[in-house]
Amino acid sequence: MIKLTLDEIIKAVEGVCINIGNTCEYTSLSTDSRNINDKSIFIALKGDNFNGNEFVLDAVNKGALLCIVDEVLFDADKAKTCTVIKVRDTREALKKLAKYYREKLNIKVVGITGSTGKTTTKDLLAAFLGYKYKVFKTKGNFNNEIGLPLMIFQLDESYDIAVLEMGMSNLNEIHNLADIARPDIALITNIGISHIETLKTRENILRAKMEITDFFTAKSTLIINCESDLLKSINTEKYILVKAGMEENHYDYFARNISLEEDSSKFQIYNNNTLEGVLSLPIPGRHNIENALIAFACARLLGVSFNEIQLGIKSLTYTSMRLEINKGSKFTVINDAYNASPDSMRAALDVQCNINGKRKVAILGTMKELGEASYCAHKSVGQYAKEKGIDILIAVGEYNEAFLHGFKDESKCILVETTEKVAGIIEELIQDEDIILVKASRSMKFESIITKLQNLNS
Repeated sequence: MIKLTLDEIIKAVEGVCINIGNTCEYTSLSTDSRNINDKSIFIALKGDNFNGNEFVLDAVNKGALLCIVDEVLFDADKAKTCTVIKVRDTREALKKLAKYYREKLNIKVVGITGSTGKTTTKDLLAAFLGYKYKVFKTKGNFNNEIGLPLMIFQLDESYDIAVLEMGMSNLNEIHNLADIARPDIALITNIGISHIETLKTRENILRAKMEITDFFTAKSTLIINCESDLLKSINTEKYILVKAGMEENHYDYFARNISLEEDSSKFQIYNNNTLEGVLSLPIPGRHNIENALIAFACARLLGVSFNEIQLGIKSLTYTSMRLEINKGSKFTVINDAYNASPDSMRAALDVQCNINGKRKVAILGTMKELGEASYCAHKSVGQYAKEKGIDILIAVGEYNEAFLHGFKDESKCILVETTEKVAGIIEELIQDEDIILVKASRSMKFESIITKLQNLNS
């Protein structure tokens, strides 16, 4: 239930009411007329290939009792049951209304950003908190200026804590998200080279990520992963700063005696040089220990005990296509096809090489938004694959030759132009007991490769 009155909504969006319909408490808010429920609010957004103002009557017919528009493209006589507010820009109205609604909620908000690891850290933190608190976490990739407001409208007073992921591709975007969400605590996972095509330097990427603190007070807390070089250098007295890292006793939280298994990890976790205990994670990879450290620090800051964190881990659920290890009857597939960057490629290769099998086969595709650094970045990943002992590299997409340049072994590197062509050659290449990594940026649509492998493995 969205507890906002009509007067509050008009004031928040700075709009003009052009039609008064039935009034009530609104059950939900959507920007997609296909997902409207009874007594919903519909906000008509515009995109490059659509105009939500054209679907107002569809929304009304499905039960919307309030529509916010920036163009009137419907017959008012057919929308008499619906209240209509006209604004200058519905995208801005969505953000303004979400900000207003957030201010009304008595709820702790944790914001998470970083070049990689945001979603896994979100999932870990929600699990760590979940035994003690009722926790809301961002669904899927709803982490931009449209998605984050929609997540906020799914909150109500029944939740204790909201864990919200914040993504960006340029400066000022996380600033705007932070303005809406006003996080009490922020976590930054790392600073890589994702979006360097737009931002040009890692220092600018750091600036963009640090915008998550733009509305901090002296009581706010920033938790950072000091295994990331640019984050390690941060110091401030404007708000509380908590540092986490590996094997360093001068950090607030650090890990020691790390054990990496095929599909899990275990480590001792210290708080200010005091051993808290041994934490076991049902997910693999050293990089996920880094994610877990900052999530653990946040959970402890919010009053969750070590034992409660351990109990919370049992309910861990994480987003699909992110280092999913699927052991079939013939071979093992590591599905990490949701997205890709140089750092996450290396992390996935590390996980692959920790799994026992006959051969290591890596199917790697294009990493997007790297600009002038693209060729060198793909080359460096190819080189890393060679160093990790990958037996077969299937390089897909426009930078497949860069992968080969780094891998330096034409006999074991197969160049493929498109995702579709990979499916045609997989069956003749894959052998029983192979360990197969599938990874690329989301736009490569590597899930079709996963489907093909699943069919072969059934």
